[in-house]
Amino acid sequence: MNIAIVKYNAGNIYSVQHALRRLGIEPVVTDDVQILRSADKVIFPGVGEASTTMSYLQNKGLDKVISSLTQPVLGICLGMQLMCAYSEEGGKTPCLGIFDAPVKLFIPQNREKIPHMGWNQIYNLKSPLFDGTNENDFVYFVHSYYVPFCKDTIATCDYIEPFSAAMHKNNFYATQFHPEKSGSIGSKILEHFLAL
Repeated sequence: MNIAIVKYNAGNIYSVQHALRRLGIEPVVTDDVQILRSADKVIFPGVGEASTTMSYLQNKGLDKVISSLTQPVLGICLGMQLMCAYSEEGGKTPCLGIFDAPVKLFIPQNREKIPHMGWNQIYNLKSPLFDGTNENDFVYFVHSYYVPFCKDTIATCDYIEPFSAAMHKNNFYATQFHPEKSGSIGSKILEHFLAL
């Protein structure tokens, strides 16, 4: 199976690469348009800041490439946020617009810590990605911005308020949590994505 990881100026790319290797997959990390278009699956991970990352993607032409992919694509953390309409990070940063949803900054209500970091439960699971995963299983999050619950939400998490832990529209899937850091549950989710 030919799996491509989008190479750009964001952290966490190599932990995704190692997670796939543990599943017996040797992915290619690339920003080559032809390799991305011809891959069986594409993973768009990321840890970073929305406005500088969008500028980088636009300068490389990767914004148009990612939006036009027709094979299954999985966005992770910042990758999921950049698939949305815009992010409050860096002002009002226009993003890829795959999901018609905003990305908002968590506002603490009762001295909650920002970023939301660590293990938290997901529920209302509505996708083959979560086959064999139980309601309220724990996965690993690190984020200060979130996508509100919307029509494309396929898993929910509560931190300050309910938000989209995962999303799906057409061939695009996304998780706010890090499956590559979520132990056996995360490995299962990655396996199900690879089996789509």
